[in-house]
Amino acid sequence: MLGVITGDIKAKIDRVWDTFWSGGISNPTDVIEQITYLLFIRRLDDLHTAALQRAQVLGQPITGAIFPEGTDDQGRDWNDLRWSVFRNFAPDRMYEVVDKRVFPFLQTLGVDGSTFSQHMEHSRLAIPNAYMLDKVVGLLSDIPMQNRDTNGDLYEYMLGKLSTSGTNGQFRTPRHIIDLMVNMTAPRPDDVIIDPACGTAGFLVVAEEYVRTHHAQALRTEEGRQHFHRHMFHGFDTDPHMLRIGSMNMLLHGIENPDIQHRDSLSQQAGHDEDRYSLILANPPFAGSLDYEQVSKDLLKDLKTKKTELLFLALFLRLLKPGGRAAVVVPDGVLFGSSAAHKKLRRTLVEDHHLAAVVKLPSGVFKPYAGVSTAILFFTKTGVGGTDEVWFYDVKADGMSLDDKRAILVPEDQFGAVPSADFVVANHEKNNLPDILRRWSQRNTSEKTRARTDQSFTVPKTEIADNDYDLSISRYKEVVHEDIEYPEPVEIIANLKKLDAQIRADLDDLEGMLS
Repeated sequence: MLGVITGDIKAKIDRVWDTFWSGGISNPTDVIEQITYLLFIRRLDDLHTAALQRAQVLGQPITGAIFPEGTDDQGRDWNDLRWSVFRNFAPDRMYEVVDKRVFPFLQTLGVDGSTFSQHMEHSRLAIPNAYMLDKVVGLLSDIPMQNRDTNGDLYEYMLGKLSTSGTNGQFRTPRHIIDLMVNMTAPRPDDVIIDPACGTAGFLVVAEEYVRTHHAQALRTEEGRQHFHRHMFHGFDTDPHMLRIGSMNMLLHGIENPDIQHRDSLSQQAGHDEDRYSLILANPPFAGSLDYEQVSKDLLKDLKTKKTELLFLALFLRLLKPGGRAAVVVPDGVLFGSSAAHKKLRRTLVEDHHLAAVVKLPSGVFKPYAGVSTAILFFTKTGVGGTDEVWFYDVKADGMSLDDKRAILVPEDQFGAVPSADFVVANHEKNNLPDILRRWSQRNTSEKTRARTDQSFTVPKTEIADNDYDLSISRYKEVVHEDIEYPEPVEIIANLKKLDAQIRADLDDLEGMLS
C-alpha cells in the first residue's frame, strides 16, 4: 500500500502521465520508460551534488563525481548535462542538450558499478518536441526526491498505471499478494534472493522493505550493508524495458547496486547458478510451451516437458542451495496435471524436498491482465525429503473485487496481509490475507486439528502419495452438506397433477383465443 506520497504528488504524476498521452505517447510501458530515464538523469545530478558537497566539507578533491569538469572537445560545458542546469534552459535549448548530449552520455555511463547503467546502452529520448520535454521536466522537478520511501512509493504509483499485459504471458503481480508471499517466507539479512522472471522487480522491492524493517540492526554493520546493497538481490528478465524499469525501481527504493540481468532463465545460454540462492520469490510466465532447442539441456534432464511452468519449478530446485526456500505462483494445472512430467515434479517436491504449503488463490486475483486460476507453492530444497504433511488454504477473498475493476472492498487500514490497523474479524469475508498469515504461523500446532471442511487444514504426505501426488485443494476439502427436507412422494405426485391441470387449462384458453 502507498503510504508516503501525498495526493499533491500523485496529482503531479498524473499530470506528467497526461502530458505524455496528450503528446502521443500512450503505451504505458513507453511512458514509464521515458520517466525512468528522466528520473535517472535527475538522480545523477543529485549524486554529483552530494559528491561536491562532501569534497567541500572535507576540504579534499572531489571523488565520486558523475560529470567531468570543464568543457568537452567541442568547447561545450559539461555542467549543461546536469538536471539542475538544463531545467532552466529555454525549451529549444533544453531539448537540444538532452537529446544530443545527455542521452549519448547515458549510453556510455557506468555509475558506481550499477547494473542499471548497463541497461541504458540503448536509451533514447522519445519525447517528440521541446514544449513537451520542458513541461515534463518542470513537473518532475517539483516532486521531492530526497526521501527513499517517497521515491519508492512514487515509482510504485507509476507502475500501478501499467494496464497492459507484457510479452510471454507476463503480467504484474498485485502488491498485496507479493506482501503475503514475502511475509510468509520472512526474508533474513543473510539471504541471497532471486526472482528469475523479475519484470518490474516487485518481489525484490517488497523483500528489501521487509529486511529493512525487520532486520535494521543487521544492516548497521559494514558487512551487512555491503551484502544488502550489492549481493542480496538478483533478478533476470528477457525484456529490456522491464530491466530498465525494474532496476530503477530498486534504485529508487535505496538499493545501490541490484543485480538485474538480461537473461532467459530457461535457456541453455543462461549460465550455471546451481545451489546459489537461499530464497526464490517469483510469478514466472505461463507461456504454454517452448521450443525444445531453446531450453537448457540440464533442465530437460530433470524434466521432459515443454511446459514453462514445470520447467521453472525444476529451475528453482536447481537454483536453490540446500535449505533454500521458495514461494512461487503456479497455474492450477501444476497441481493436478496428469502428464508424466506433472506427476514427476509433484512427487519430487513431496518426496525429495519439503513441500510446506499450497495456498489456492481465487481466479480473479490477476484480473484484468488474466483470469487464470492459480496457487502459491511454498517449499524448501532439502534433497532428502522432509514433507510429513502439507498445509492447504483456500483463499476466497483478497480484499478486492474479483472482476476486471478490482475495486478495494475494505477500508485502507484493513487491506493487505499486514493491515496498518488491528484487523476487524468481520472483514475476513472480504480479506482473507491476515488470516492466512496468522494460521501459517500455527501450521505445526492448532492447524493440525482443523477439519477438512475449514478454510485451512493439513493433509498427511501418505494421503497425498495415495492420490498420485494431486495437490489440488478440492481433492482433500470436504463440503458441508445441509440436510434438506424433501416432500413425501404422494405430495410430489399431487403437485405434479395440479401443474398438469393448470397447463391444460392454459392451453385451452390459448386455443380459444386463436380460434
